[in-house]
Amino acid sequence: MSDALDVVTLGEAMVLLVADQPGPLQHAHSFTKRTAGAETNVAIGLARLGMRVGWQSRLGDDSMGRYLRDQMAGEGIDCSRLELQASQRSGFMFKGRVDDGSDPPIEYHRRGSAASLFGPQDLDLPWLTSARHLHVTGVYAALTPSTLAATQALMAAMRAAGRSISFDPNLRPALWPSAEVMRSTINALASHSDWVLPGLSEGRLLTGRDTAAEIAEFYRTNGASKVIIKLGEQGVWYADAQAAGQIPAWPVPQVIDTVGAGDGFAVGVISALLAGETLAAAAQRGAWIGARAVQVRGDTEGLPTLAELHAAGFSGMSRPTKR
Repeated sequence: MSDALDVVTLGEAMVLLVADQPGPLQHAHSFTKRTAGAETNVAIGLARLGMRVGWQSRLGDDSMGRYLRDQMAGEGIDCSRLELQASQRSGFMFKGRVDDGSDPPIEYHRRGSAASLFGPQDLDLPWLTSARHLHVTGVYAALTPSTLAATQALMAAMRAAGRSISFDPNLRPALWPSAEVMRSTINALASHSDWVLPGLSEGRLLTGRDTAAEIAEFYRTNGASKVIIKLGEQGVWYADAQAAGQIPAWPVPQVIDTVGAGDGFAVGVISALLAGETLAAAAQRGAWIGARAVQVRGDTEGLPTLAELHAAGFSGMSRPTKR
């Protein structure tokens, strides 16, 4: 069996401090420590499904950086290109506790972090392009001009190497200088991707189109081969050259915390497509994992193992059988 990587990603991992008591963050007295980061959430989910995942980034050589490195390595992620920098610091964030399914309050402390100073000169392109797939999001691209340049350079290198690329816009308007810069930059990144995974409200903001079918047409016209749109309680819309359609949302007994649901959805879609499943099957798997994610308090607790995926009735291996 080959030891080649299946998926690589860039991105900032952060220590996540989740309040143990509901209410405003300033009133919380104790917190539970977890990991956070859109790209690393996806990396963790894919690794749990048996895929070989590599992550390149930078952290401070501090207790938080070492905690994050150990957690990612413990999930089976290849962290050999992760740099711990003694002169820089790791980012962290606070998240409030909610018990009614509403969006929790979040406070970021990432400005000037080690990961935000990463640039295209730091990329290990031979290692990264050895993988067959790249997953990126709009979060890391939004942090600084250097992280945007690194994202663009890696996407160009992966495309030149004939690898597939998935892109989740994962909008963070507060990180961009203006809504127009955000729209133009995100749409340019999407145009260099194979699979684009926006939410419906994101797609409306980015494209000016109203329906999921119109948003999918926009991105497919601009270069994407597959578009999978999260519709919340209405399910998922998918479209490629072969088919287009909608699948219903997976039933959720109780929504606990919505943060991380989109990352779980990406795990389902990417793992299924890399295993050779149809786009409809990938959308269904994404909906199932996204539904699991909203029923737990942390970002990654709902991400399943391969055994749990199979127990839920999803067929196929997490990676295709070698021919």
